[in-house]
Amino acid sequence: MMLRYALRTVRARKAGFLGAFVALMCAAALISACGALLDTGLRGAIRTERYAAAPVVVFADQSVHQTTVKHRHGKTKVKHKAKPIAERAWLSGQWEGRIARSPGVARVVPELSFLAQPLVPAGTGGRTAYGHAWDSAALTPYRLSAGRAPRAADELVVDADLAARARLRPGARLTVQSTSAPRSYRITGIATAGAAVRHQTSLFFSAAEARRLAAHPGQVTAFGVLPAAGTDPERVRQSVARALEGTTARVTAGDARGPLEFLDAAAARTRLVSMGAAMGGTSLLVAVLVVVGTFALTVQQRHRELALLRAVAATPGQIRRLLGREALIVGAVAGTAGALLGLPLGDWLYSRFVALGAVPATLERSVGVFPPLAALAATLLGAWAAARIASRRITRTRPAEALAEAATERARLAGGRIGAGLVCLTGGIVLVVLLTSLRTEAASTPVTLLAVVVLCVSVALLGPLLVRPAALLLAGPLRLTGHGGRLATANLRGNAARMASVVTPLTLLVGMTCTVLFVQTTLGEATHAQVREGIRADWVVTAQGPGVPGEAAERLRARQDTVTEVVRTTVRVGLDKYPAQGVTPAGLTRTWDPEVTAGSLDALGPGTVAVSRLAAHRQHVRPGSTLRLTLGDGTPATLTVAAVYERGLGFGDLTFAHDLVARHVDDPLSASLLVSTPRTEDRLAADLRAFPALRVSSPAAAQALGAVREQTNAEVNYLAMGLVSAFTAIAAVNTLAMSVAERIREFALLRLAGATRRQVLRMLRTESLSLLLLATVLGSGIALAVLTAFSVGMTGRAAPAVTPLLYVAVVAVAGLLAVGAGALPGRVALRVPAVTAAAAKE
Repeated sequence: MMLRYALRTVRARKAGFLGAFVALMCAAALISACGALLDTGLRGAIRTERYAAAPVVVFADQSVHQTTVKHRHGKTKVKHKAKPIAERAWLSGQWEGRIARSPGVARVVPELSFLAQPLVPAGTGGRTAYGHAWDSAALTPYRLSAGRAPRAADELVVDADLAARARLRPGARLTVQSTSAPRSYRITGIATAGAAVRHQTSLFFSAAEARRLAAHPGQVTAFGVLPAAGTDPERVRQSVARALEGTTARVTAGDARGPLEFLDAAAARTRLVSMGAAMGGTSLLVAVLVVVGTFALTVQQRHRELALLRAVAATPGQIRRLLGREALIVGAVAGTAGALLGLPLGDWLYSRFVALGAVPATLERSVGVFPPLAALAATLLGAWAAARIASRRITRTRPAEALAEAATERARLAGGRIGAGLVCLTGGIVLVVLLTSLRTEAASTPVTLLAVVVLCVSVALLGPLLVRPAALLLAGPLRLTGHGGRLATANLRGNAARMASVVTPLTLLVGMTCTVLFVQTTLGEATHAQVREGIRADWVVTAQGPGVPGEAAERLRARQDTVTEVVRTTVRVGLDKYPAQGVTPAGLTRTWDPEVTAGSLDALGPGTVAVSRLAAHRQHVRPGSTLRLTLGDGTPATLTVAAVYERGLGFGDLTFAHDLVARHVDDPLSASLLVSTPRTEDRLAADLRAFPALRVSSPAAAQALGAVREQTNAEVNYLAMGLVSAFTAIAAVNTLAMSVAERIREFALLRLAGATRRQVLRMLRTESLSLLLLATVLGSGIALAVLTAFSVGMTGRAAPAVTPLLYVAVVAVAGLLAVGAGALPGRVALRVPAVTAAAAKE
């Protein structure tokens, strides 16, 4: 019976439920899209390419492990954790014999994989390129389609894809930038892959040249294992695993080969999971806040109808069930439509992340039923909860009081609402205080967004208490605008609850958008300031390709220049990850100043490390302390702390001697050279003419170039949270439109009392701008508090970087939305004759 009545109500009041439908549909689409990203991170396939013809592959363990043992109440609890390392871990070549003697193994193929970038004209490259020894071509397999295999150190075989793109053929010469100075090779053959290789370019060298370029004597990247004819690969995997038991090797087969071939794709899985969870969680919180406000407005519009039902003996339970079923009907339709719309939205998001380089194309997008089903379930639950919350007031009021309240808005807020608002306000303040103690971006970002949402929830709950004093403050200025201003003042004071429902999404729009935008500028400005103040070099040499070879630095040193080579990596101390760098110790203080606060950089060498103040505080070390860590490729190291410095945000948390880091990274080329010299830029460029793709620039120009590259990372964050801001904008417009659409009778009475259409529209404009002003103040205040706390935690200074023009643009967009969402429905409402509108509502 109640379901049939709910269906009839929804059918009869389609326009009234339209706002709730739009809010729920957008929420479902956003949650479905975020769920698709999360699903891709959890289940997205990473297919092997290079090892397609090797059913079993042996890799080194790519994780650092930590085991803790706790004794509590007479029980022993052992917990094991593992975190991935940043660089490729290598295997001992001596294990080849063990593997070859395993039952079922026909052949073991050692693999060397290393940086080898062909220097071809722009537009003919495009794929990541790796060098290999020709002996390992069988792992794909690659077979010669023209020419012969390389024999001499200056000979090379290229794959057919590169040959077609760069128009190469046997006999041509190709310059390759590998782990040392660029070298010209003569192409002796073209190789065609026997499997689909879509994401990498392969260059094959002679065995001796490959070992020289790999620069890991006695080690290999992997072993490809070819089983004997008729042998089950799984049995071979098990036998090889038994043979290598007790070593750091990891024996893989089937789908497990891909994640270890493409380490960046495996790392992107974790990034997508965290990004999808953060976006989805924030979207869900915003959706609940918006949908509750939308349903509250819908119930408020139907207050007289529901009061009449209470007056004719409808019980509170029946009213709750009626509203709940109406919400489930609207939620089911909106959730289904939004969940399906979220699938192409998720596909677009994934493609943008790939285009921006945040996710490698080797991680294939997963398409499953879970994200849309989860979005539908979340939408139904949110709609039902919103209806229950919105119905609390009408169901707790006596029938006679309900009829009386239907004529006028209740003057006092319920005590429970005020209490909940104060609790949310306190929670938001606690989160803001917590932000001041968080020192990493990964920890700060989710707390930052959560703080904004929680503080906006407090605004939603305490909104009427904020609107009334704001109306008093604005009363004087609004009177100067004429009759429209006086009418707007009366509405703001007399309909505070309805006006507060409009303020909430506008506050969320301004607060969330400003926070998302200026978190990046705050962090970026602090980083750039530290780099700008810390570079003492006269010139910076950077590369457009993989990096700057060491031979370039040696050539400049031969001219009596002071040169600091900088190579970057990521290390782990325990399981904690830190950005790190290796620098040339000789003459370091002439080119680089990280603002040392304890110890001295003069002691930096093969057995020492300099740490930032933040890292020193977290690891409880000072100059002279011992620090145990794991280098980028998984190699453990125990070093003595030589110095503690302040500028860790700009230069990384740990600094090593250059040669120590270069031996343990995939790309040993320097990210840059810091050069202190009296010579001019042109003279330096002339000395480096033999090294293609190197660029000499001033420190300021080099930093500007780096800022352009860092902008890509910022764009990823803008894209990720921009959808949440877009949803908030849609919700704000939706709420404004609903608020205006219900006032047809009010507009009719004003017109019958002598107000013109222009005066009514002017009143609407004045109301919208007044609410925008209040929302801007509240949203800006929330954003400023959160950004200041973020700045204190991340930079040590209460100095958020706010771009004035960008802030003005945010407020201007919010103003256009507010005015437009009020004016358009107002014009439609005013088209109805005043007498007809007044009679229809009676």
